[in-house]
Amino acid sequence: MQLKIVALIAGLIGLAACAQQSATDVSERNKEVARSFYEDLWFGNNTDRYSDYVADSYVVHDIGVRKNITEPAVEQKAIADLFHGFGEMSGKIDYQIAEGDKVATRWFIYLEPNDQARSMGITPIDGVAIINVFRFNEDGKIVEIWNHRHDVELPRPPDDFAD
Repeated sequence: MQLKIVALIAGLIGLAACAQQSATDVSERNKEVARSFYEDLWFGNNTDRYSDYVADSYVVHDIGVRKNITEPAVEQKAIADLFHGFGEMSGKIDYQIAEGDKVATRWFIYLEPNDQARSMGITPIDGVAIINVFRFNEDGKIVEIWNHRHDVELPRPPDDFAD
């Protein structure tokens, strides 16, 4: 009888370890997908790869009209293309934290604006912090995005620019 109880306990411990390992594997996979998303769409100009990372549609939580709305995946390409159109854009990841189906990434954006962007009042961006939280589906695709920028660090056009 004691042998059966010991075997049962050992089996339960093994199952718990497997479940923990599986959760860790999923978290690591999701972190890698998030890293690749930034490297392709934001740090490089490989925006055609958007569908490698984003589900066919996703929910976005951002500012303005992009609060809690569902968008098609191609919107991520359009946004990255817009920013790349302003000049030489790059970035770097500071850190990532994963828990369950979510990954939080703190990263920095850099932009050296081109002449057209400068004529619109866009000035260089030298490492503004952004934190995004992505929720992933079981297939490892982004299905929800929360966007948090440290806007107080963004360059502002001169006060007389609007005149």
